[in-house]
Amino acid sequence: MPRDWVASAQSALEGTTLGPRAEHRGRVEEIGDGVAMISGLRDVRLDEVLRFAGGQTGFARVLDPDRIGCVLLDGTTKVEAGDAVFGTGEVINVPVGEALLGRIVDPLGRPLDGKGPVLAQSHLPIERPAPSIIERDLVTEPVQTGVVVVDTLFALGRGQRELIVGDHSTGKTTLAIDVLIAQAASDMICIYVAVGQKTSSVRRAIDALQRHGNFARCIVVVAGASEAPGLQWIAPYAGMSMAEYFRDKGQHALIVFDDLSKHAATHREIALLTRQSPGREAYPGDVFYIHARLLERASKLSNDRGGGSLTALPIAETVAGNLSAYIPTNLISITDGQIVLDAALFHQGQ
Repeated sequence: MPRDWVASAQSALEGTTLGPRAEHRGRVEEIGDGVAMISGLRDVRLDEVLRFAGGQTGFARVLDPDRIGCVLLDGTTKVEAGDAVFGTGEVINVPVGEALLGRIVDPLGRPLDGKGPVLAQSHLPIERPAPSIIERDLVTEPVQTGVVVVDTLFALGRGQRELIVGDHSTGKTTLAIDVLIAQAASDMICIYVAVGQKTSSVRRAIDALQRHGNFARCIVVVAGASEAPGLQWIAPYAGMSMAEYFRDKGQHALIVFDDLSKHAATHREIALLTRQSPGREAYPGDVFYIHARLLERASKLSNDRGGGSLTALPIAETVAGNLSAYIPTNLISITDGQIVLDAALFHQGQ
């Protein structure tokens, strides 16, 4: 009926703001390898989300006087030099809450398990300040790992950071997954973050969690080796924000980062593509800081803050058992303790 059409058109117009609208608009100067160099956006903040004309998104990683280094969070195939870019005024946020439990998502909270969209209660920025000293409490409660030798020799407490380090294929991921499975009957929420891993490896880890653990209390965040470098870079921070939601509610969470060596390599790749000056051993000088500010967010909160805890199990890979390499040394100095898996002992069956 004509009247129905008029009524629907009027209701649509009532919610539309008419008149001029200011927007920050820039231009893509160069594009390649997941990084776009942009001109014209003078008021952009660090880590601000930028939106391209084709709908793709990225975040501002480098702010130079004349150009912005933007790391894309989607594929670069449809972004070309000369395309328009718009500032959003917002930093990267991820969905958090109980709706994520039992789900497999990417670092932006987009579902990868075919179960429909995630109906999150709220969103949190991926970069959040670590709790201050006065907000923390003594670490007194244990995390039972389910591995007798680990529980005996390396008593892990709720709120600590324990590094799992060793050569390639010595059982680092297996140990971390065993710890997550051991929480099936506990009150801990488990978050597994896969950074730069092969799809087959991630699939095996998820199958083990679904078969032997309590997957309804787990969140799996996947940024595989085939994903954009930007997604791999934000994955640990996104997983940490998802875990902090439960910690801040007075609950207990356990997060595994698999692994931070590949995250550091992604950081190096992004830094070189955005033309940041390399530091020691061709890594930028801030590679220590990116992992320190991540792992400092693991904590046991005081009773005044709810008494929740967030325990972190980062994984790092060594080459020929070299613990004095740059990235393992960084992570050893950040974490409270280390579980070192020795290749020679591993091949002896220990």
